[in-house]
Amino acid sequence: MILIALGANLPSAAYGAPRQTLEAALRLMPAHGVVVRRRSSWYSNPAVPASIQPDYLNAVVDVDTELPPEVLLDRLHQIEAQLGRDRKKRWEARIVDLDLLDYQGRVRGPDAISPLTLPHPRLHQRAFTLVPVAEIAPEWRHPVSGLGVAELIHRLEPAAVAAMRSLPEP
Repeated sequence: MILIALGANLPSAAYGAPRQTLEAALRLMPAHGVVVRRRSSWYSNPAVPASIQPDYLNAVVDVDTELPPEVLLDRLHQIEAQLGRDRKKRWEARIVDLDLLDYQGRVRGPDAISPLTLPHPRLHQRAFTLVPVAEIAPEWRHPVSGLGVAELIHRLEPAAVAAMRSLPEP
């Protein structure tokens, strides 16, 4: 299982509202060697960490790819750039964010060759990743802790989980 998180809280010049931009990201994935198998619902939730930013739109997809993790992450960043993202600083509002959450249960830390950490280092702390993962992969277990997604959600602040609002499909 390869899990990718999608998020946005600003409109893009080319695609409009965050949902349209994220759907464009999904349409671009096959051209980059990534095939979406399953997608969660779209969820609206407050920015993390808390700020005055607009609410985010988030989802998680399970994908197939022959790309190794580092190349996949690079392709995700290429898609972000294609959609107009300019990475400036951490925690900023953004028109698109594509994060590699888990790559077939692999565990690795950043090193001199690659900054990639697997699984995503904050995956287990975020309702906006765990709730969508539970929707599409309720059997998923965190590769480091071994805890199931339901247990990880149970350990979150109840207010963070309650703030997740599933949006209807258009």
